[in-house]
Amino acid sequence: MDTSFCYSFPALRGKQAGKEYYVVMCPLRLIPRLFLFNEEEIPAQFRAQRILNKARIPELTNYIVENKEDYVFSSITASIDGEAIFEPYQSSPSHDIGQLKISMDARFLINDGQHRRAAIEEALKIAPELSDESISVVFYKDVDLKHAQQMFSDLNRHAVNTTSSIGILYDHRDEIAMLTKDIVSSIPLLQRYTDTEKVSLSKNSPKVFALNHIFNANLKLLGKSKGESFQPEEEQFAKDFWISVCKAIPEWKMVLAKELSPRDLRTHYINGHGVFIEALGVLGNDLKQRYPKDWKKYVEKLEKLDWSRTNTSDWLDRAFNNTGRIQKNNNTVLLTTIRMKQLLNVPLSNNEIALEEKFFPGGASRE
Repeated sequence: MDTSFCYSFPALRGKQAGKEYYVVMCPLRLIPRLFLFNEEEIPAQFRAQRILNKARIPELTNYIVENKEDYVFSSITASIDGEAIFEPYQSSPSHDIGQLKISMDARFLINDGQHRRAAIEEALKIAPELSDESISVVFYKDVDLKHAQQMFSDLNRHAVNTTSSIGILYDHRDEIAMLTKDIVSSIPLLQRYTDTEKVSLSKNSPKVFALNHIFNANLKLLGKSKGESFQPEEEQFAKDFWISVCKAIPEWKMVLAKELSPRDLRTHYINGHGVFIEALGVLGNDLKQRYPKDWKKYVEKLEKLDWSRTNTSDWLDRAFNNTGRIQKNNNTVLLTTIRMKQLLNVPLSNNEIALEEKFFPGGASRE
């Protein structure tokens, strides 16, 4: 290799499975130029990567641009298809710090980080001042297609995604995530019985609520999307709503008084499950719009409703199916909300009437 014409990076050399790899700091401006994707037209068996999911790029791009002072990206992992030489610095005691020189006609294939690469390219168009910032890149040498595919499989197979509850717990930017944590920490029932890590609770869990369910309920309660802000009066309403609800649900009060275990609550009632929690958010939003001064009166009436799973006339095919299994999706959340509104004598919207008629023909007669 002609080292007079090559890519040259200060690098740290390491070894895994008997093979050398190198860690370099690469300026962001070089990322789009160095790294190319496999063409989408190439069949999957002849590619080393999955096809880029373009829907993810705007969110990642906005994350960089809107948080230029404190964004964080993990390393890009790439393989070098071409000549590469590592020349250790003589001054390095371990001989593992040196210069990585790569032939100009070598190709770089991303094994992990293609969406980060695309987001960096888009972010630089909006904020070119980021061009001198850097990202760490882990290079592997002389990886053929078979090994590149295996590397992608290994990197992704053993990756453990964080739960949405953990994401909310650690999120200090999203205002509704912050509000949700504030609400949970300020209400004794929620503080004691909210699991901040899991997204669904096992039958033996000592907790009643999952943080992501309360977060999702707050999105519905305030009529917001993730990342949106809210007004001080909306924040106060959300806090007042949860205080009122926690006072109104008899079984929740029994759990707090240790007269009912979380396990028995989940076993015998629908109000120990996410479908009910998120339905509360939809209900609360509608009550606030219809009865801005009197919504608490309707929340108080929740105390009189029968939340038991033996109450099939109200909750079958809404909160649970005919096998008794709790089911949570957009339709079941809305169908559970609709039955709550019917029992509270709250008018249904046109969309709710249509959904009710779709799943329960003649359902209006059940009010």
